[in-house]
Amino acid sequence: MTLAALAGIAVVLVLAVVMGTVRPRRYTSVADFYVAARAVRPWRNGAAIGAEFTGAVVCLGLAGLIATHGAPMLWYPVGAAAGFVVVLALVVAPLRRSGTFTLPDFAEWRLGSARLRRFTTCWVLGIGLLFLMAQFHAAGIVTRMLTGLPPWVGWAAVAGTAACVALAGGMGSVTSVQASQFWVKLVAFLGVGLVLWCAWHCGQIPGGGLPGGYGSGDQSLPGVLTVLLACALGTMGLPHVVVRVYAAPDGRGARRSIVAAQVLLGVFALVPPLYGTLGQVSFPGAGGEEVVLLLPSRMLPGVVGNVLTGALSAGAFAAFLATSCGVLGAVSGAVSACVARAGTGSFRVALAAVTGAALLLTAMSVPVGSVELVLAAFSLSAATFCPLLVLGIWWRRLTAAGVVAGFAAGGGLTAVLVGLEWVGVNPFLPPAAGVPLAFAVMVMISLLTPGRLPVGVAAMMARMHLPEPVAGPLIDRSSRHGDRSSS
Repeated sequence: MTLAALAGIAVVLVLAVVMGTVRPRRYTSVADFYVAARAVRPWRNGAAIGAEFTGAVVCLGLAGLIATHGAPMLWYPVGAAAGFVVVLALVVAPLRRSGTFTLPDFAEWRLGSARLRRFTTCWVLGIGLLFLMAQFHAAGIVTRMLTGLPPWVGWAAVAGTAACVALAGGMGSVTSVQASQFWVKLVAFLGVGLVLWCAWHCGQIPGGGLPGGYGSGDQSLPGVLTVLLACALGTMGLPHVVVRVYAAPDGRGARRSIVAAQVLLGVFALVPPLYGTLGQVSFPGAGGEEVVLLLPSRMLPGVVGNVLTGALSAGAFAAFLATSCGVLGAVSGAVSACVARAGTGSFRVALAAVTGAALLLTAMSVPVGSVELVLAAFSLSAATFCPLLVLGIWWRRLTAAGVVAGFAAGGGLTAVLVGLEWVGVNPFLPPAAGVPLAFAVMVMISLLTPGRLPVGVAAMMARMHLPEPVAGPLIDRSSRHGDRSSS
């Protein structure tokens, strides 16, 4: 198993380095470097989004939950699908027309506050670090389980490769790697899964049979609804997903990219229930992220099992790497644009700092399941950037003071509740408390601070909601009059 796993991991890492660093595209401006010159076609962009979303949680964590707790865990992927519907309906085209490059860019442009840009950048960094820790911890677990090497080898392999790719060519290199890694993951996980499924149904697997009922996990309706809420509303605020909107050529291309991502993710959605069902058969009562990678050697011991394990290890590292590349690129772009806006040198410094911080936090923390870390990131995103985007795009009376207060109230409460969950306390469900509080506080404080509306609100709203040929003259005319409309 060790040689096959090492070979699979090595192939993925080398492929990523070659695609991302050999003859990377050169861009004429920093903005083009951040968003791949806004030239990423819909299906390629959709594959990159799919690669970012099918990280450690989808490939390993959800299958382990299904194997342990049964059918209720099948609802988890539905939240992500619902999230893309919400993003498509409310956010994609207006955000793309705004002309900004990151979430903090949008906050400063829409509300006219450089301080707000710095404030929201801190939240982008926190959410991104949670995602990176999830990928690094999962990579460490896989490395130790399949090869016997210490976990830090897996962290370093994923972090180093992702950093090299992002440094070489910015979002263009990241996109190329992610699009290719999506197909590697899809072929590896679906291919091996179908082989194992056929082996089971052909009678080569002793015993078996699906356990009845829902399993022994948390089956409460509030628990399921909370996960759906966090995923559905948190999707729009994930920095590595939102940046894909900016990489599209125009608003229509951005919408088509999201639709393409939904189609590809719909195909990949077969993976968690497939491996979760096989895990229930082969490891009754057991679960965890290791279940997926242990299945081939358990169900088909010998050379065949080792080869299939090597293929799964390649798919797993493709998952860790694709998500890490996207998060590193998006978060580093936001941080560097906030600190120093000239040249790509600041991007490279920010990327090195973010990578180092993620590795340090991973080393300092006890290994936590990827599901817990990613759900925490979704919950924080839902309670912060979701209200900012929805109100900023659709309500012209939003002010910077309202956004700061909403982030502090909704995001702060969510962070406290997530922390209590991690220490074994079961408080009120984080997204169910944080999201409505954030919306309410943003609206209330904005209404109390009408004098802080930015100049040119009507022009901004026209730019986001009208087709470009119609919005252009309105924007110019409104800008000349210094509009401060609040109605």
